[in-house]
Amino acid sequence: MKTFQYAQQHLTASIALGIARGEMRGILTPETREKVKSSAAAVEKIVANGQPVYGINTGFGPLCTTLISPDQTRKLQENLLKSHAVGVGEPIPVEISKLMLILKIHALAKGFSGIQEDTLDRMIWHIEQDIIPVVPKQGSVGASGDLAPLSHLFLPLIGLGKVHVGGKLRSAAEVLQVHQLSPIHLGPKEGLGLINGTQFIAAFGVKVLERFYNILAHADITGAMMLEGLLGSIKPFSAELHQLRPYAGNQHVAQTILNLLHESEIVHSHATCARVQDPYSLRCMPQVHGASRNAWLHLKQILEIEINSVTDNPVVFDENHTISGGNFHGQPIAMPLDYACLAASEIGNISDRRIYLSLEGDTPGVPKLLLKETGLNSGFMIPQYTTAALASENKGLCFPSSADSIPTSLGQEDHVSMGSIGARKALQVIENVEKILGVELFCAAQAVDFHAPLKSGKIMTALYEHVRTKIKHVTEDQLMYKDMETAIEIIRSGELLNLAREVAEKEGLELETQWSGDFDKF
Repeated sequence: MKTFQYAQQHLTASIALGIARGEMRGILTPETREKVKSSAAAVEKIVANGQPVYGINTGFGPLCTTLISPDQTRKLQENLLKSHAVGVGEPIPVEISKLMLILKIHALAKGFSGIQEDTLDRMIWHIEQDIIPVVPKQGSVGASGDLAPLSHLFLPLIGLGKVHVGGKLRSAAEVLQVHQLSPIHLGPKEGLGLINGTQFIAAFGVKVLERFYNILAHADITGAMMLEGLLGSIKPFSAELHQLRPYAGNQHVAQTILNLLHESEIVHSHATCARVQDPYSLRCMPQVHGASRNAWLHLKQILEIEINSVTDNPVVFDENHTISGGNFHGQPIAMPLDYACLAASEIGNISDRRIYLSLEGDTPGVPKLLLKETGLNSGFMIPQYTTAALASENKGLCFPSSADSIPTSLGQEDHVSMGSIGARKALQVIENVEKILGVELFCAAQAVDFHAPLKSGKIMTALYEHVRTKIKHVTEDQLMYKDMETAIEIIRSGELLNLAREVAEKEGLELETQWSGDFDKF
């Protein structure tokens, strides 16, 4: 198994996901362990010297001027976890809790937080044993760190809280006893180091990046299939057009759709038709999908900085140099997540418009409502109601969370990012877009059916035939939701993208573009 060296190597979203899924193992090198021990020793010296340093020998937030005696500094840290574990709501997904652990280890292991070596080892144990703390989804305002969710994440270190084990929720104390382990006794500043940081926002950001990538890739596929089904023109995807407005995302999308439709009999069948131009939802895919890809790229760049940063407070350089600053503030990642939320929503918006377009009956050979016999049959009329509802729901979710701020901590924390809310909303929007794209796939395949015996090129033919192995052509009204659920799962699984790559490699066809290095890796 490949290994990743915490605090030594550059962490990416894909590496974090690989560790979370057991495909890689995160380790602490001897060099890292020495840095960790040195930082913990510096904190002990600060306590011994008696000089007031926030969170080490003082209270927290508005209690920052209250000095704590040396013999109570450890108790202070345990009390911190207890008092701040005030999250509410359903638990976040287990994988996101695990990502929080991974991101936190990477940040703490850099040696600026005074964390104990044993504490990091216990956190790694939780990951490797797949004993993952239960974290409620609500309660963070995304500044002064994700305090509430991180407190819940680390309650099991001191024998409190609950953990996910084998698909069940169990008491952390019970699980530690089964494994003959004792709770960790937190050292000075450890509690603060554990709960100060943006790991809740960033862990959701990792999942947003992964699933946003998937909908972007499949929007190009469903859009290309719908373009064929509605006999749209490929001229708007010409390279020379997009060189005049050279956004990377636009050019990548345009070339990707040309690659997908390479040697399509359906496209060539109407090359000399009289139609001058197509509606925007077909013609402007490079501009709309491309703009969303540019937003994805921005999020990727910001997220990589964030997950490789120290977001603790105070930051301990040595026993004589500590800085109480604001690296815990979620604003740098909160704003890009709001941007990503909007960009993902727009993919659903334009997909819904293509679905609606496919029902109008204006394409030669393609009947109204995608069914030859209507009246008695409603055809594909009502699935578009569903996508309209999802697209509208997304619009309501697009209000930027980072535009809001509510003072907390008796005014000490008077501006907060709300990035935790924005991160959760972005993921919710993406889940809705997966459903919209599934319905588009369902409709697009139905539209393509009416152009038989004409076929697409090798890549799109393989994708269409794969869909048809799972979803049959509709000839009369039936229970549509079953086929819709199947199509949504096809999108969510990523199988069409994987198949496209396999066919391209086997047939020696181009699928990647010169921009794939930016847009296909995270």
